[in-house]
Amino acid sequence: MKQYVELLYAGIKVDSIKSAKQNIRAIISKSSVPEDSLHSENVLKWIIKLKSDADEAFQIAALAHDIDRADEHKKVKRKNFSDYNTFKSEHAKNSANILKDILIKCHVKQSIIDESCRLVEQHEVGGDPLSDLLKDADSISFFEINMPFYFQREGYEETLKRCIWGYNRLSSKMKKICQSITYSQKLLDNILIEAINNASEGDKKEIT
Repeated sequence: MKQYVELLYAGIKVDSIKSAKQNIRAIISKSSVPEDSLHSENVLKWIIKLKSDADEAFQIAALAHDIDRADEHKKVKRKNFSDYNTFKSEHAKNSANILKDILIKCHVKQSIIDESCRLVEQHEVGGDPLSDLLKDADSISFFEINMPFYFQREGYEETLKRCIWGYNRLSSKMKKICQSITYSQKLLDNILIEAINNASEGDKKEIT
């Protein structure tokens, strides 16, 4: 705060949005999950593609939607939840709380803080046009960016279940895009095809 006031008195304009984005990227870059930075930037890319006039609150939410995964001390851990959807809901709430602290420290306007955090908290379930877009961007990015990394960590069966769950989250428009995704490994192509076929049959498997 003291440094911020000193800069104001010195006549230097502090760009709070730029500072917030830099802080978000710096935190995510330290994540133990190797694809987190790529995923964050890819979700932002999709948001701008899906909504070319996306405002700063929306762009910040896109970058920071999974930020709790980057902090080993604050992150919500999967092993503490018996239900995958409950885990995801708590992850979203925790990410929103972490983001709020960052935006406050960067002196971002309250209206932007409120909207960015609302979108992050809703990004796993949607429920309104903007949070639905964020859920779509997040979901398609899993297939574009995360899936190969996830397969390396979790293996065939868990990746298949995660893909079925993720595909069922997509809007009809994004499902068509997902169907066109291919990978350098044929096995990953086969997992995606199997997931799409199972999801299309209504086999919405629960991730346990």
